Amino acid sequence: MEKYEKTVAITNRHLCCKELLYQIELLCKRGVSAIILREKDMTEKEYKSLAEKAIAIGQSYNTSVILHSFVNVAESLGCRAIHLPMPLFMKMADNKNSYHRRLTESFKIIGVSTHTLKEAVEAEKAGAAYITASHIYATECKKGCEPKGIDYLKEVCKAVSIPVYALGGMNFNNMNDALKAGAEKVCMMSEMMRMK
Repeated sequence: MEKYEKTVAITNRHLCCKELLYQIELLCKRGVSAIILREKDMTEKEYKSLAEKAIAIGQSYNTSVILHSFVNVAESLGCRAIHLPMPLFMKMADNKNSYHRRLTESFKIIGVSTHTLKEAVEAEKAGAAYITASHIYATECKKGCEPKGIDYLKEVCKAVSIPVYALGGMNFNNMNDALKAGAEKVCMMSEMMRMK
């Protein structure tokens, strides 16, 4: 159970051996600290139906389920945690527009995906509760893109005071390196979705 306490599972139903909800329950039983429901290719209606069930499973195991990108769905379900891509977050976090109040009133936890040191610093200044720093190691999701490595992760962790979650090519064999580099947690997709 201890090795899961510092992990955040990111979903991708296309990688699952079984149904996604089965996988979510398995991960909750194992003790992951949170699950980010990242099914970006779903319609809003499909995502809402999935999110309702995923949140219910998470609640029964006291596991946080963080919705991803679907702000309207999160608000309608009373989910107070959202994870956003950097461009959407910055658009919503700009206090000169009407989205700013909506974002700060609707969500207690706002996570943001960052890919550069500059983005990490900007996300913290704009009110992110935590950031993901990616991609640290080579990963299928970013085929052909050079990984940023542990030194980059160390840089990000030193530059911000909010929690940093290491993302990209993370697994149980390399997660300790990321934690030693200053990451609060590590995010895993493939490893979590294929777990039996």
